[in-house]
Amino acid sequence: MLSEKTVRIVKEITPLVAANSEVITTRFYERMFKGNPEVKAFFNQAHQHSGGQQRALAGAICAYFSNIDNLEALGPAVELVAQKHCSLGIKPEHYPIVGKHLLDAIKDVMGEAATDEIIDAVAEAYGVLADVCIGRESEIYNDQKTKVGGWNGYRKLVVDRKVPENDIVTSFYLKPVDGNPLPDYLPGQYITVRIDHPTTPTSPRNYSLSDRPGTGHFRISVKREPSLVDGAPNGLISNYLHDSVEVGDEIEVGPPCGEFTLDPTTTNGRSIVFLAGGIGITPLLSMAKSLAHAKVSTPIYFLQAARNSLAHAMAEEVRELSSNGANIQTKVIYDAPLADDLEAVKCDAEGLVTKERLSEWTPVNDSEFYLCGPPPFMAGMLSNLRELGVDESRVRHEFFGPKQALEV
Repeated sequence: MLSEKTVRIVKEITPLVAANSEVITTRFYERMFKGNPEVKAFFNQAHQHSGGQQRALAGAICAYFSNIDNLEALGPAVELVAQKHCSLGIKPEHYPIVGKHLLDAIKDVMGEAATDEIIDAVAEAYGVLADVCIGRESEIYNDQKTKVGGWNGYRKLVVDRKVPENDIVTSFYLKPVDGNPLPDYLPGQYITVRIDHPTTPTSPRNYSLSDRPGTGHFRISVKREPSLVDGAPNGLISNYLHDSVEVGDEIEVGPPCGEFTLDPTTTNGRSIVFLAGGIGITPLLSMAKSLAHAKVSTPIYFLQAARNSLAHAMAEEVRELSSNGANIQTKVIYDAPLADDLEAVKCDAEGLVTKERLSEWTPVNDSEFYLCGPPPFMAGMLSNLRELGVDESRVRHEFFGPKQALEV
């Protein structure tokens, strides 16, 4: 528990910290990478280059400070962080490193305003949050290790199949090198891929599992990523997987992680709507295929948005969903269809997924919504659902990349 004095001080300094949050986090990363370069291996440098990680951390700090007297409200955020940390192998001994450089960054930016009393309060607040995260991460690590087929750290899996889904998305089917079983997982979770890149050392990457559990393989469907900003390189690992990893190659993989999940055994009968944009289809397809395999009676609506038929990933699998039962309906919409896409009925409509289409295609007033896609798509869907009066408690979403990059 935080002392009353610490709560009071943190609340008092929150406006000043918020006004300087990105300056503080930028300075924090500079200090940490210089003082403890070994931790750089945990961070995606493309997101550093774009400023995404700095903004994400700034948002997290502001959220923590703003809720310093209501820490229960941070439960979902703590779970997200804990799952991410476990995917990367973050350990308790890493927390003091972060704490030291965060406090030093605050001193650097706030100068004389950062009194000893303020620094002591922030240190106490950080310590409490660190203990909460460490405790939850310990539980996750234990669950990963003790389940059938489970493990901690990295395990070698072999590429059993490599299947192009379209011009920029390829699926990799992975099986254990040792022949032992793979663990079960919740649809929506991701695995971590660690590649010893031949020219540019880099951090591990998270990829959603795009197939249902229980198949005997893990499947990831990887988009060939362009650079995030002008002057930055193209996606290092995604391009390496596309160009250099072939059937029979072995890669190191971490166990399933992630809090954006759906358990087919606990559906409550309310309609479920999946809204997939681009490569955001990957966790949602896993969820939908799991529900279909479990033969649930829950009404399911799967809406997929893509540029056109050339950019349409997993088209056949989406079409097959509706053949699994009368309770599953699918719709596909292209915003830039090719000349024959509409005539060949490769999509159901042209344009964007508007609130009018959501009202027409789904039971908006009594559905749970699961969303995943690029920032413009996600922002549009969240805005549409708010305008339609859908309560936030009925909306869950996953965003690939630093969360604060999604402005809605």
